[in-house]
Amino acid sequence: QVQLVESGGGLVQAGGSLRLSCAASGRTFSTYTMGWFRQAPGKEREFVAAIRWSSGRTYTAESVKGRFTISRDNAQNTMYLQMNTLKPEDTAVYYCAASPEVTITTAATYDYWGQGTQVTVSS
Repeated sequence: QVQLVESGGGLVQAGGSLRLSCAASGRTFSTYTMGWFRQAPGKEREFVAAIRWSSGRTYTAESVKGRFTISRDNAQNTMYLQMNTLKPEDTAVYYCAASPEVTITTAATYDYWGQGTQVTVSS
């Protein structure tokens, strides 16, 4: 079993910053891909960013490129999403996810999910 726990969400003003964390336990992740997805009310889950654990290769959605940065800490099995210049359109529940094999931007291909953390950006 793999457990993923997100933290770091909250209320911020437009233009502000947050850093989300996702701590993984139960398995090693040397061959895994881990990613961030978000879901706003009435919308389907949307890809935000992903990272291949072994190589550190990153992928970022065009909607957040230049504002969000994904990273990892191998020793702590923790993934981060640094979110800068936040916009009201970024308001959503943010989920971390992991899988040994995925299609990077497709939520259905990730096997393990955290419980989500709310990010609300006020205008």
